[in-house]
Amino acid sequence: MTTVRSVVLFVLAALTEIGGAWLVWQGVREHRGLLWVAAGVISLGIYGFVATFQPDANFGRVLAAYGGIFVAGSLAWGMVVDKFQPDRWDYAGAALCLVGVAVIMYAPRS
Repeated sequence: MTTVRSVVLFVLAALTEIGGAWLVWQGVREHRGLLWVAAGVISLGIYGFVATFQPDANFGRVLAAYGGIFVAGSLAWGMVVDKFQPDRWDYAGAALCLVGVAVIMYAPRS
């Protein structure tokens, strides 16, 4: 159950961080206004709290592993929201990152 909780928290972290960054991007780069930017800043703040709920108590490990989730999640976000079409190298890189996440977070430790 701890692994499932951790994965759910990583997905939630990705949604809040990537979504927040996207909202800021939309507000500034696409000239949608300060409300979009403010919503993005709030979402990014929520991301900071979500990471603290990870079962592993090691900040460096959690954030290092989250980096791989961020890479794969960013590509997925782009596909769904911006209709971005990744190429095989994007998929390969994301897969490598997710393998890294699994090794960092879920490898057996003594």
